[in-house]
Amino acid sequence: MSAGLLHPYRHRWPQVAPNAFVAAGSNVIGDVVLGERSSVWFNCALRGDVNYIRVGARSNIQDGTIVHTATADGPTLIGDDVVVGHMCLLHACILEDACMIGMGATVMDFAVVESSAWVAAGALVTPGKRVKSGEMWMGRPAKAVRMVSNAERETITIIARRYANRAGEYRATSGPPQRAGAATPLKRRRPARPRSG
Repeated sequence: MSAGLLHPYRHRWPQVAPNAFVAAGSNVIGDVVLGERSSVWFNCALRGDVNYIRVGARSNIQDGTIVHTATADGPTLIGDDVVVGHMCLLHACILEDACMIGMGATVMDFAVVESSAWVAAGALVTPGKRVKSGEMWMGRPAKAVRMVSNAERETITIIARRYANRAGEYRATSGPPQRAGAATPLKRRRPARPRSG
């Protein structure tokens, strides 16, 4: 299995912790920092071009997720032990430590999801909203519907731990992410010599 690709933007390369994992088909571009044991899964794109992206320790960005930024003071900041489900869209937002972003959810510009909060699958957190610690938000547009249970808080921790461990297994077979354009060129075969008549 091959690893994902790192691309420069204006001569700035992503910085990836030695034990982080970037899966095949994913592209990490520009001013992006991936923390210890963090993971970016298959077919994700993290574009740190017009602003920067930071992903903390043991956080996982699951398959098909897009992470981007906004030009005017709009980085995307993801804390430690954050779970980002499959096919999410994160744009110029802040995700504090140990929060959950459910599959297919969208978190828009300048929104903040506080620690231990949960954005449900398919939810749309509109620009500037703050999902307070321990709240569960659902809907499009999303709004608070109840408090996160102790069991759900524990689920976030369990999932973050499992993904960090699984990423280590994948990285052991795929190796570190590759810098774009740094692949070893294929060896050319010598043309076959014509047979003498």
